[in-house]
Amino acid sequence: MTDRPCKILVVDDEPDLEPLVLQRMRRSIRRGKYEFIFAHNGLEALDRLNEDDEIDMVLSDINMPQMDGLTLLEQIPKVNPNIRSVIISAYGDMKNIRTAMNRGAFDFVTKPVDFADLQVTIERTMRHLNEWRAALAARDKLVSLQNELDVASKMQQSILPRTFPVRDDYEVFANMAPARNVGGDFYDLLQLENGRIGLAVADVSDKGVPAALFMMSTRTLLKGSAIGRGDPGAVLAEVNDLLNESNETAMFVTLLYGVYDPATREFTYANGGHNTPLVVHADGTSTELPLTDGIALGVMPELPYREGSVTLATGDTVVLYTDGVTEAMNADGEEFGVDRLREVFAANPPQGCEQANRTVFEAVHAFAGDTPQSDDVTCLVFRPREAGA
Repeated sequence: MTDRPCKILVVDDEPDLEPLVLQRMRRSIRRGKYEFIFAHNGLEALDRLNEDDEIDMVLSDINMPQMDGLTLLEQIPKVNPNIRSVIISAYGDMKNIRTAMNRGAFDFVTKPVDFADLQVTIERTMRHLNEWRAALAARDKLVSLQNELDVASKMQQSILPRTFPVRDDYEVFANMAPARNVGGDFYDLLQLENGRIGLAVADVSDKGVPAALFMMSTRTLLKGSAIGRGDPGAVLAEVNDLLNESNETAMFVTLLYGVYDPATREFTYANGGHNTPLVVHADGTSTELPLTDGIALGVMPELPYREGSVTLATGDTVVLYTDGVTEAMNADGEEFGVDRLREVFAANPPQGCEQANRTVFEAVHAFAGDTPQSDDVTCLVFRPREAGA
């Protein structure tokens, strides 16, 4: 972390973008939060990067003359491997967006640029970059395993969504409480075409910095594949194959990925060895969604991932969680378990996603008491809403 502004190189051949960025970001520029420099194609961008070693982030269009954004993505690590890249592309240009994510883009925004969304993306990217820099600096000073675990925890938290949509047709809320012995839990929300939303909860094997790095790689691949492929089963199959291409550590990740379509109220999901989601009904009763028999990702390539689906009724709430919830232990060595999770909601039916999420964490903490937390506790809660509710 430095006291200077975040320096962002904007690469786009549209002449109107430079004055628009400077005008819409003027308050942040005046406060010394951001500094923008501009290039009109990939070749100019490489010149800027070679001239200025303080550039933190590249915000680049894909389609440009002389050198396009996808080619630029391949060149940036040769100049500075610690620069983070965000791609700008037309909405619907899924093939190029997916390629960009697989070539190392940290995130993307779509045209026409929503500057509120752009600012959120910039802030999340810079949080991650600052934690990455801190991790690199700390690696030289680690004197115990706990130092490494603290670094891993910060790296995990830096990429997790911190704001959650509340729309006319659905709401969502999520939280992750890292354990002292950090694993690799994560959750993510993906805005998809036609108002659909992708929901993911995952748990990486192993612990510490290696697990955190594997988690971030999985999250990036998941986002790229979700944009390029619509069906959850196809998404998991592709992420699994990509993880297997370069998995020398033999790590793996359990992952539940689902897509909700507000037009049909259908939640379609695929499960890669993860905990089964719970659908809690308005009266507090609950139903576990059927298993789809998928294997954890990263174990072996070319695995099929079947899908399941459910049409959600008014008042239904979908609870996605990691085994840090159900395997939390009390002083007698008992696990919290799925039955206790269902009993929590039977006594306290969800009134909203944030309230339901808080209920899960409070119940787990009350059950465990003073027993040290041994695993990350992660929970994502989602529910449809009636228009005007």
